[in-house]
Amino acid sequence: MARITKPLTNTEVKQAKAKEKVYNLSDGGGLALRVRPNGSKLWLLDYYRPYTKKRTSLSFGTYPEVSLADARREREKARELLAKDIDPKEHRDQKQQILKEAHQNTFQNIASMWFEVKKADVTPDYAEDIWRSLELHIFPTLGPLPVHKVAAPKAIEVIRPIAAKGSLETVKRLCQRMNEIMIYAVNTGLIESNPLAGIKKAFEAPKKKNMATIKPEQLPELMKALSTASIKKTTRGLIEWQLHTMTRPSEAAGTRWNEFDFAACLWNIPAERMKKKKDHTVPLSPQALSLLEAMKPISGHREHVFPADRDPTRHTNEQTANAALKRMGFSGILVAHGLRALASTTLNEQGFDPDVIEAALAHIDKNEVRRAYNRADYLERRKALMYWWSEYIETAATGSMSLAAGNHQGLRAINS
Repeated sequence: MARITKPLTNTEVKQAKAKEKVYNLSDGGGLALRVRPNGSKLWLLDYYRPYTKKRTSLSFGTYPEVSLADARREREKARELLAKDIDPKEHRDQKQQILKEAHQNTFQNIASMWFEVKKADVTPDYAEDIWRSLELHIFPTLGPLPVHKVAAPKAIEVIRPIAAKGSLETVKRLCQRMNEIMIYAVNTGLIESNPLAGIKKAFEAPKKKNMATIKPEQLPELMKALSTASIKKTTRGLIEWQLHTMTRPSEAAGTRWNEFDFAACLWNIPAERMKKKKDHTVPLSPQALSLLEAMKPISGHREHVFPADRDPTRHTNEQTANAALKRMGFSGILVAHGLRALASTTLNEQGFDPDVIEAALAHIDKNEVRRAYNRADYLERRKALMYWWSEYIETAATGSMSLAAGNHQGLRAINS
């Protein structure tokens, strides 16, 4: 006849005294209180592991932190798992590991992993802008939180002060970037769903604004202002360079001397510096080449055509042209990116082929069918377009000093 174990009482557990050797007080069902010579008391569950049937023990913690009732509840949970052929010790270890990993996977750590993937798809300057915005606005509050604890109300609370200032474009970008980080966490199995999916709905959407630009007939006014402005020669050269080449501010600011094929009069911009991550070739007009000649005494011995003022080993900031245009009186009227719109408007009005203009602007057709049929970069036709555009700019600059015209036809160049 099997021996029946008498369950322990709270008094027995409390009054169990230490002895010279370790001993156990059994409560039945595999649960026992182990009393050590130092007086400590530990709850243990003896059981046979599923499948292997090897005997082992599982600790439930020490008494009195874990009471008799607590230990019995843990025993029942373990027996329920065993009934399903689940090893309770392995089950607990797995849960603890998951919890440990969850707390190590902070929002900032996951953002770092996401950023390593993201920056391969954007220009270095834009990548820097992305990370800087997160460091400034998001990481101080949300960065240390485990990613599974980042919830919509907390994210909204962090962004609300930015919205209150009216910086709605910043709000929009931050919402987008946080969502991308959380989607990365979902896709890598760290969380089951993205809790931030709808946070942009908590804020007013920014009103879409076109890049501030001027009309073609205002180009002479710009060229005159540029010739008399109190700005550095490098900055003036950058603005004229962007105007003649129709490139984006970041592409123009980061121009490197090793990107030029002077024999073919071409500027080959590598994919990693382009917004669309596609190599772009710019035919260089005589005026564009004159600009480069004007810059050689300043930067010909350096990596970048337009070096930064404080650190000449780096290129000038892409916002340099914008800052200069504001000082020249074009605040709210013209931004650096608007120079591309000025070129596009002028060329379209002059009847140039829209597809050739789009190719010159390094635009990628959103229509996949059209894109498939328009893969040619129209290089020869773009040469004619770029030459015409530079002549148009030079005509608008007549009577003004222009770096591009200075070495081209012997006109006066601006002194440093």
